[in-house]
Amino acid sequence: MKTLGWLMSLALWGTVTQTFNFDSAKPGSAPPGWTVTPNPQWEILKDPTAPSQPYVFAQISNDAGGDAPDARCPLAILNERDVKDGDLSVKVKPVAGKEERAGGLVFRYRDPDNYYVVRANALENSIVVYKVEDGKRTALATRGVRPKSYGVTHPVPVNQWSVLKVQFYGPKFSVYFNHRRLFEVLDSTFRQPGKVGLWTRADGITYFDDFRIAGK
Repeated sequence: MKTLGWLMSLALWGTVTQTFNFDSAKPGSAPPGWTVTPNPQWEILKDPTAPSQPYVFAQISNDAGGDAPDARCPLAILNERDVKDGDLSVKVKPVAGKEERAGGLVFRYRDPDNYYVVRANALENSIVVYKVEDGKRTALATRGVRPKSYGVTHPVPVNQWSVLKVQFYGPKFSVYFNHRRLFEVLDSTFRQPGKVGLWTRADGITYFDDFRIAGK
């Protein structure tokens, strides 16, 4: 079944897989079924480099957030389902930004102040998992590395498409980049099912395509 640029299948054991390629959505606005916050500029636009032609879902505002760029984290949240455990992936292309060039995957989202996010930053060349709890963002320590470690250093190309993926099962989260597993973190702050979505930060302009969920 294909509707509004997404595909869905139901496995026998109850795992639902959806892939959103955004190719049947209307350009110039957010696709139906998504909520964007806080005051970003998310829209469907045409990109000749899109992994699935012709459209991508993009955050195109270059507002750095004034005196508090750290507080501006534009979100695009899928409304229709909650997921407790599963696999989440997206093809991401950081395009521009002086403060940030980052894109991320949100999971176990409760509200704009409470969720997990794994993000890839092309300015820092780093990939990190954060928890956002009561509006405060905290980096989660990489499993097997020194305490208070800050994700991993890894090349994140600008103006190129890469695949960012997280597997989240119970308190263990495994992070992949371009199909290679990079690291794990452990955290039990948010144990209940939550929504999933996309994330950027500050003035980062970032494109997304082929957003895929496999979970229950």
